[in-house]
Amino acid sequence: MKDPVRGYVTLVAVVLGPVAGGACSTPRPVKDVRNPDPAGKIPAYKEAVREKDRSAARQMVKDLDSDDPAVRLFAIIALRRLTGGDQLGYQYFDDHHQRRNRPLSKRAREECRESG
Repeated sequence: MKDPVRGYVTLVAVVLGPVAGGACSTPRPVKDVRNPDPAGKIPAYKEAVREKDRSAARQMVKDLDSDDPAVRLFAIIALRRLTGGDQLGYQYFDDHHQRRNRPLSKRAREECRESG
């Protein structure tokens, strides 16, 4: 003979488990290239490339000097895909001084100043 209480407890756990677990999750970060949180910034880079949104390029150029190497890596990849260009020697893992003196970083900063 089956235990009706055990079946009821199992049913409640199956039905309410996902609901209770969802209430404890953290909200997703805002997907925006200007978001300081990489969890929102990096997906926004991907979306900008997919949508061919060149207006995001200015922030990507700024992020080439980010303190976060993951942000720098995704910024250069997104810029390359968005503009069809190459890295021109830019290495996301270089230190601050090396990054500032790379041709891409210099050219990109100049273009940003000229365009606005």
